Amino acid sequence: MSKKLFAATLVLSSGLLVLAAPAQAADAAAAQAWVKDAECFKCHTMDKTKKGPPWKKIAAKYKGKADAEAKIHKHLTSGPKVKLEDGTEEEHKIVEASDEAQMKNFISWLLTL
Repeated sequence: MSKKLFAATLVLSSGLLVLAAPAQAADAAAAQAWVKDAECFKCHTMDKTKKGPPWKKIAAKYKGKADAEAKIHKHLTSGPKVKLEDGTEEEHKIVEASDEAQMKNFISWLLTL
């Protein structure tokens, strides 16, 4: 095998290994502790409708969308107007993360539901 062909095969194989590697799993316990501290459970639960939609319904809304993480992050950090389950509207609480990794972990966990 020529050096060029070997190098091309090695690069291609390395790229496939990177693509095939599983994403780091979200830490569910840390994600749930973070949303508890952020008081998200005042309006949301795992699978029951409260003031806001349940986590599983939110996850289903974003499932398979390439921009899901960015949209959820923007929603949490910008305080948009949201329509509540009772039909009224209010501004969503801005969630401030002292550690951005905590918010990213929560979003990753949410998208696995």
